[in-house]
Amino acid sequence: MRNSRNNEFADRRSAAADAKAALLNAYRTAITEPDPSRLARQAERVTLAEARDARRAERDRLKLEERTRREVEAAKEQAATEAAAAAETEARKTAENERIARVVEDEAARKAERDRRYANRKARQA
Repeated sequence: MRNSRNNEFADRRSAAADAKAALLNAYRTAITEPDPSRLARQAERVTLAEARDARRAERDRLKLEERTRREVEAAKEQAATEAAAAAETEARKTAENERIARVVEDEAARKAERDRRYANRKARQA
């Protein structure tokens, strides 16, 4: 029989408290004594964390540059669109003004022809 003695509640409780105390003492000695393998693992973790932070910073910088480049391209495209719209509006205005000028000239020519005919008719009657 492996466990021949009768474990009462008090025995189990004291065994658990002893185990906890042993674990706590082992942890305290592990913290106070510099373990070379633990120090190496900690240094490796620090190195990995720094490399990860550097990669994250580079990725963020690239994202910012890409966003800035897209904003500049969008601004250029917007400016080109606005310039094209302004040029089209100006061309329409110019075409409309030319059409109005032709209409006015045609009307003036019709009036001049009408006045000439009227003057000839008056000259014939007189």
